[in-house]
Amino acid sequence: MNEKPSLLSRASAEIVALHRFFVDWFDRASADMVDFSRFERVMGDGFCMVAPSGQVLDRKAVLDHIKASRATCDGDFAISIEDIRAGWQAGDTIVISSAPASTAVVARAPFSPPVHRRPTALNGGICMKPGCRCRKAEQAQDMN
Repeated sequence: MNEKPSLLSRASAEIVALHRFFVDWFDRASADMVDFSRFERVMGDGFCMVAPSGQVLDRKAVLDHIKASRATCDGDFAISIEDIRAGWQAGDTIVISSAPASTAVVARAPFSPPVHRRPTALNGGICMKPGCRCRKAEQAQDMN
């Protein structure tokens, strides 16, 4: 008997895959092998996020920021997804909560996956190393 995976299972797989995209896109060693259109496809027309400053960023601003952040890490960025839960579900719609945890000098990923939610950015995938003058630190100023 072939049962279809649950909506939570499919949404969880998408969350993990999308965060894998971020790691590969931001890493200089793998960025050339990543298809940015994969990210564009899953960010719906009505997508928006809240930056650390409280500013609401529309889809274009988020896409532009992520596109500009390509290859800005040197193998020093990783994301693990923890505590994926369904907050609400009806039919083929689900609201997911998850806790992306990052390692190294780059803070949490700028957003979470597409599906029917308005995620909150934590540190915009920006370098948080004190006194840093790298490109990512400059982008942090632009986002605020």
